[in-house]
Parts: sequence; C-alpha cells; structure tokens
Amino acid sequence: MGLRACARPIVAIGIGYLAGAVPFSNLVAGRTKGVDLREVGTGTVSGSGLYYEAGLGPLLVGGILDVAKGTTGPLVAGSASPMLAALAGGTAVIGHNWSIFLGGAGGRGISPAMGALLVNGWQGSLVLLGGVTVGRMARLTSVGAFSSYLALIPVLAAKCGRRGATAGVAVVLPILAKRIAGNQPAEGAKLWKTRLIRLVFDQDSPPPIEWARRKPGSSG
Repeated sequence: MGLRACARPIVAIGIGYLAGAVPFSNLVAGRTKGVDLREVGTGTVSGSGLYYEAGLGPLLVGGILDVAKGTTGPLVAGSASPMLAALAGGTAVIGHNWSIFLGGAGGRGISPAMGALLVNGWQGSLVLLGGVTVGRMARLTSVGAFSSYLALIPVLAAKCGRRGATAGVAVVLPILAKRIAGNQPAEGAKLWKTRLIRLVFDQDSPPPIEWARRKPGSSG
C-alpha cells in the first residue's frame, strides 16, 4: 500500500508532463500544411500559429486536443488529492511550454491550462477563455490573455477556496515564466524592461495600434 501511495504522485505528474508535451498544434500543422510552427511566424507552437498557417478547421482540432491533454494528469491524480491534481495540471502546462518532443520549444500553455482547470476548477477555464476571446475581439489577444491570468487566482479562490487557488497558481506560474523567457534570450541593456514587455504583450516590444488591428497576439 505504501509503495502504491508513493508511486501515484510520480505517475500522475509524469503522465501530466508527457501528455502536455505532445505538440498537437504542430502535428496538425505538419499534417495539413506541411509546416513546422517553430519555423514560421513568431516561432511559437500555439493555437494562434496554427490558425494563421492552417485555418479554422485545423485550429479546432488542435485546440480540442491541446485542451484535452491538460485533463490527463489531474484525472489520473483524482479528486481525492487536490494538491496532486493541481501539480499534475501544472506539469501539463510545463510539458506544453517546454516539450521534450520539440527540443524544449512549445507554446504558451493556455489550452492545456484550460483542460487542467476543467478538472480542478472549471470556473478558471471560463476566465481564461473569456480573456482570450475579449482580447481577440480587441485584436490584442496577448493582453486579453494576460488580464485573465491576473484574474484567475482571485476568481478560483473565491469560487473554490484554497483548492482552486492552488490549481490556479500551478498553471499560471509556467505560463508567465514562458512569456518572460520568450522564444529566444532577451538582449539589450534594459533586460528588465524587455521581460516586462514580454510579460504583458508576449513579444519584445509593444505592438503599434496599426499592427494590433491586423494581427492578434501569439497565445496558445
């Protein structure tokens, strides 16, 4: 019994990471358009990148799979272990953002975070979806997504208590870390400024209004 109890966290977290690391958006892009999302656009393996390269149909397929993979680890952890379920959800986001199958490349973690929160606190999935939707309507997806990250933990704490807050922290931390890290090392004298801009806008400089009206951010 003790051995099984010790093995369960390892299995749940390991499955969470490996499921999260499967790059469905990149696989769908390769299958439908023969492109590697790391080599086009922003270089981010995300739903936005998939949409720009392959269109709405492939985006829906890749998006559903990316959300579904986020549920795997928390479901294995089970509802009786909320802390383990939160960690398994967080590792799914880590796997998506730094995929072992892509040599450490990846997306921004929103889709698997939604999936993890469908299990650990469904209200959080609505917060993230609402942020992305409003941001897309305003043609500033990255800013809308960032706003939802700020709202996520307070909303989950209010609706689900400590369990919800823990689940929110577990998925938000790797999302924000990947934003700050970007797709390549930050350069220049004011690294803190670049990192702050990355945190809010998910790129190295604020988008001009004209650019923003043409192209949403690269969240996914």
